[in-house]
Amino acid sequence: MTLGEYLVKLLEEYHVDTVFGIPGVHTVEMYRGLAGSAIKHITPRHEQGAGFMADGYARTSGKPGVAFVITGPGLTNIVTAMGQAFADSIPMLVISAVNHIGDIGHGEGELHESPNQGQLVAQVAASSFRVLTPSDLPKAIARAFAIFEGARPRPVHIEIPVNLFAANADDLEVKRAAIIHPPRPSEQAVRQAAKLCDAAKHPVILLGGGARGAGQAARELAEHLDAPVVMTINGRGLVPAGHPLEVSASPSLQAVRELIQNADLVLAFGTELGRTDYNMFDGTPFSVPAPLIRSDIDPVQIARNQPSTIALVGDAGAALRDLLSALEPTPKKADGAARAKATREAALAEQDQKYRALIAVLEGILAAVPDAVVVGDSTQLTYAGNLYLPISNSARWFNSACGFGALGYALPAAIGARAAQPQRPVICIAGDGGLQFTLGELGTAMEVGGPLVILCWNNHGFGEIKSSMIHRNVTPIGVDLHTPDFVGLAKAYGLEALAPTAPGELGAILREAVASGKPTMIEIEEALFLKDVD
Repeated sequence: MTLGEYLVKLLEEYHVDTVFGIPGVHTVEMYRGLAGSAIKHITPRHEQGAGFMADGYARTSGKPGVAFVITGPGLTNIVTAMGQAFADSIPMLVISAVNHIGDIGHGEGELHESPNQGQLVAQVAASSFRVLTPSDLPKAIARAFAIFEGARPRPVHIEIPVNLFAANADDLEVKRAAIIHPPRPSEQAVRQAAKLCDAAKHPVILLGGGARGAGQAARELAEHLDAPVVMTINGRGLVPAGHPLEVSASPSLQAVRELIQNADLVLAFGTELGRTDYNMFDGTPFSVPAPLIRSDIDPVQIARNQPSTIALVGDAGAALRDLLSALEPTPKKADGAARAKATREAALAEQDQKYRALIAVLEGILAAVPDAVVVGDSTQLTYAGNLYLPISNSARWFNSACGFGALGYALPAAIGARAAQPQRPVICIAGDGGLQFTLGELGTAMEVGGPLVILCWNNHGFGEIKSSMIHRNVTPIGVDLHTPDFVGLAKAYGLEALAPTAPGELGAILREAVASGKPTMIEIEEALFLKDVD
């Protein structure tokens, strides 16, 4: 058994079922074991796509996304995707080749040579580990999964010298390391937090992506405290649309800020309290005047952005459950439903005519495909949903329009979501500008197959940036683009493709596209859908 074959067998022990990668001459031996394994290999058209696919897979499956890349350009190409995953705390394992051990760092013109790949990824990875002997590989994999399971999940990079892939690995045990269970908050901190909760008369809860796996516990705590729940972009849907305590509106909005300002206790679980969620308009800095209980698996994060009154260091789900168990048994009456309803109404009223129209388009999409995974790029339609869009129990909403804010994310991430949950329809929302970053992945979409619907919101350029330029009295330059025939391009790749001629057609077209079970491109002319908007 070679080390390349051993790697595949070891990944199977960690329940890896999918890898995204583009093979190259330096990684041929890494692929030797894949043909006989249960792991599915998906080939993107660019390594950046591999990273975004691994990201979308991880968000949808709850398991780490895994990518194989070559040394040098393969790794540099995936760094942008690692940056997005790092900013959003997404578990991603990137395994790359590196030059022969004796050639690293000599600068003698080796193929794909990079002086120090560990330094290259240091800003976008929780860890970078170079395998120097075959016995290093199981240690490196174990450390990666220790981060994914027991710490703040972020990308991990492992590099293997080309001459080690074919090394003998017969003596290595094919066995996963012990499962790491995330830490729980201290009992003392939980008791202190419970005391504040029991005394509060108008509490508010903030939920971020770190609470993604704890929706039920979050709802139970909110109902017990009668507290409105504000969800960030990555926390959207944890308390579903229609729940009386749900506030699916951005905490950057004035109405939501007033809800938080008027609270006498704020509880924040798994949220950075960062600018792209809480101050996206770069206005008055976000602040919490009331006592603040913060729960985060990363103790350093608790010390950033907003000082906490009580820190619950540990897994958000454990913190929610432990706190609920420590509260007085009688549920509170804190006028939560009325406060949440007033905030929802005010937040929607705060949107201008254009954004209300965009929100209506999104609501129509979710009504047509209520169980969809909706993956967005940095585009106007996504921005509108991030500001205000209730998400049901059966749907899912995530995008790259926060944190790192990478363009070109939506299509490959949607393909990763398709690979993770093939039984669910996936909707990709991308603008014509961002979609052109990764158009080649239409080929990958065809290979993966299934009901993947790509909504191309076409305003013939970088519309949001153009609006920003005009707003600041800057002459628009570089934002009006020549756009291709997206329908024709999609058909050339083999997708179903069409463009609605009236807004009222979109729902039926979506339902038909999902029912067909095939990848479909739907080009939406912005001017058609916003023709009545000033």
